[in-house]
Amino acid sequence: MRQNLARRAALVDAAIEVLARDGARGLTFRAVDAEAKVPKGTASNYFANRDDLLNQAGARIYERLRPDDATMRAMSSGPATRARTAQLVREVVERVTAFRTGYLALLELRLEATRRPELRAVLTARVGEDVARNVEAHLASGLPGDAAAVKMIYLAANWLVVERLTLPEVFPQEEAGVLIEDLVRRILPEDGA
Repeated sequence: MRQNLARRAALVDAAIEVLARDGARGLTFRAVDAEAKVPKGTASNYFANRDDLLNQAGARIYERLRPDDATMRAMSSGPATRARTAQLVREVVERVTAFRTGYLALLELRLEATRRPELRAVLTARVGEDVARNVEAHLASGLPGDAAAVKMIYLAANWLVVERLTLPEVFPQEEAGVLIEDLVRRILPEDGA
């Protein structure tokens, strides 16, 4: 297997675009080569097989979705209130929906993972790490709510992202923001409680 890391990353990013556009069935080495604008046969030099490509695409999506250190620092500053929590959830929903193709590709990968145990293991580990990081950061920040509340908000926000990406007219952006505020208000205890 070839080891040019920049080329490999470009091919995995191209695979994400193909997954989002054409679904898992459309993900072929030839489609990835065309998306990455590289010579035919390039992807097959970097990935052992289609499963390898799917697994690496799943891992890469989470790398790209993870906020950078500056964003993480900004998220952990500010008042420890329900209003601040709602603001943070809105920012996360906006950041995730901004990587539209990544999240749509992730949905394709999740469906594919129901049939591929190795991909399921990759995604289970990444999602589990994501949930654990969210809970840990929330609790460490002193924001109101416990681990269960963070998980409930996580689940609701993820489905809101799906709606915003697939059927955006169901919950327009303004309404989505209001729903997030109401969700946080209903799940988290009052400030100072």
